[in-house]
Amino acid sequence: MSENIRLSRRLTELGLVASRREADECIEMGFVRVDGETVQALGSRVNASQTITLERSKIQPPPSRITLLLNKPAGIANPLPLLQAATRCDKDRSGWAWLSRCSTHLQEAGWLDADSSGLMVLTQDDALASRLTRDARDYEQEYLVWVEGGLDEAALARLNAIRELDDGPLLPFKASRQGGRQLRLVLRENREYLVHRLLDEAGLKIQMVKRQRIGRIALGPLEEGQWRYLMMGERF
Repeated sequence: MSENIRLSRRLTELGLVASRREADECIEMGFVRVDGETVQALGSRVNASQTITLERSKIQPPPSRITLLLNKPAGIANPLPLLQAATRCDKDRSGWAWLSRCSTHLQEAGWLDADSSGLMVLTQDDALASRLTRDARDYEQEYLVWVEGGLDEAALARLNAIRELDDGPLLPFKASRQGGRQLRLVLRENREYLVHRLLDEAGLKIQMVKRQRIGRIALGPLEEGQWRYLMMGERF
């Protein structure tokens, strides 16, 4: 009886792929058939008598370092469980498959408080993470904020007059009215709970905070809890 070996190893032995990593990705993407049946479970084992075929489609593996855009719900401190094939936005136009390696070695680029919702950037690109965090002044961050009660001109003026908080001076920012209880806040820095602290200083009580945009990248069609890939040509 033939010895069972890992399917990924058998693919390389047959010369169907160049490496074990490529083999695993082809398996995850559903390109591999064993005796005519699609096999997508990593670690699957086969024997030499079985027929292995590789049928590639237009779906491509993502780059070696990926960046994900997530519409994070409020109250979520750890967004990783939200990153799965089922929560991918159906308007993602990258053409890249979702692979298990895409959910590893991710870091948040730019601070988003746990009790705020909206655009969160998760990346395997250390340089991008550094730029959006260390050089935050180069990228506008746009928030929509809903407040309890009314939002009168006096409260808006108090907010726009704030120049310093207890941890130091503020970079210039702009708050504008969007409706009776909603305002638009544009910042150029990352500080923990900065939006909440600004409105508290102005005597306003927050009901909800949602980040809409970082630089040139906006939430767009992402529904709450959905994610998409940042495509190669997109720039913050």
